[in-house]
Amino acid sequence: MPHPTQVVALLKSQQIRHVRLYDADRGMLDALANTGIKVAVTIPNEQLLGIGQSNSTAAHWVSQNIVAHYPATNITTVCVGSEVFNTLPNAAPVLVNALKFIHGALVSSNLDRQIKVSTPIASTVILDSFPPSQAFFNHSWNPVLVPILKFLQSTEAVDANTLLHYTNVFDAMVDAACFAMESLNVTNVPVLVTESGWPSKGDSNEPDATLDNANTYNSNLIKHVINQTGTPKHPGIPVSTYIYELYNEDTKPGPVSEKNWGLFDANGKPIYTLQLTNSGRTFSNDTTNQTHCTAKEGADSKMLQAALDWACGPGKVNCSALLQGQPCYEPDNVAAHASFAFDSYYHMMGKGEGTCDFNGVAMLTTTDPSHGSCQFIGSIGMNGTFLNGSIADFNSTSSSGWSVRVGGGLLMKVLLAVLLS
Repeated sequence: MPHPTQVVALLKSQQIRHVRLYDADRGMLDALANTGIKVAVTIPNEQLLGIGQSNSTAAHWVSQNIVAHYPATNITTVCVGSEVFNTLPNAAPVLVNALKFIHGALVSSNLDRQIKVSTPIASTVILDSFPPSQAFFNHSWNPVLVPILKFLQSTEAVDANTLLHYTNVFDAMVDAACFAMESLNVTNVPVLVTESGWPSKGDSNEPDATLDNANTYNSNLIKHVINQTGTPKHPGIPVSTYIYELYNEDTKPGPVSEKNWGLFDANGKPIYTLQLTNSGRTFSNDTTNQTHCTAKEGADSKMLQAALDWACGPGKVNCSALLQGQPCYEPDNVAAHASFAFDSYYHMMGKGEGTCDFNGVAMLTTTDPSHGSCQFIGSIGMNGTFLNGSIADFNSTSSSGWSVRVGGGLLMKVLLAVLLS
């Protein structure tokens, strides 16, 4: 894996503002200091027995891994273990005490209001999950789940609404967790999705593990969360979610799909470019200049002409290549000319938010629109600069920004961190 400073450089370049760590690595926490990035740390399962059996051990862990780094490193969450019921069931009986001891140590350090504590639980502990309203937890875990949820209930709260119409499995699984908690008379513990994603490559018996499917799932997941749709049970309440995962893991054991959940390879090169066409923004495009801005297929020609005129005028794009006899004159139609102007403006403005919209007639693409001797600026390469320190605004409105927490699968793992909020 890359050095922690390289990881942080990548996070900052991609404007990722939340990250989940699967441990509390000192080097990583030091590298994240003074970046403002919100960090969820994890107590590895192998340390649970010691922490769950000793208040002083828990206090020492908090001192060494939280207090020593906070607030320079913006730690927001402690994940106590990870999928303990599935991966280390013999430690489950001490899980409640581990949560209480860690929380108590945070209280003693006056950090309990800034840093939350919970434990990631695999969604497989939820049985009969569809329709969500009939979901319930595997009763064999009730002796542990009930006290965990009661403890969380005593420290957190969230409002709830109901509108039970489901269009995707993501919402169904989140609400299934909520209904399963309700079956145990717990109604106000928020759900955080700690892993959700899709593999971009798989074995011959894994036909759904493709680049297109990974792009589609993660792009739609991001849009779903940043649009603050919520779920049918909790409409309008964003479900904070971590995308699994930042890097491919080429040495990880198991099928090919297990190695290929990452958004980037170990060198920081995007595996694919997430398409966020509704937000006017594309993620993971800064490292390879893979994205271009072109005229949207089927767009109204009069609106395209107006956008073209603006780009070549107030937008200050150099459109001389579109003049008759110049490399980009052919094909001589408004869509082709607009694509050149749109792409030029998009890259001139550093591919900033809202710079590929033009009142809805532009779209982002990973296909290079250059043709023949006509080379688009995005293909040649250009350092983005802002005119007078700001984006010249063609649009009457601009879309809101978004941030990504990193940290899935075809089965989600629910925290009872994509995130996105």
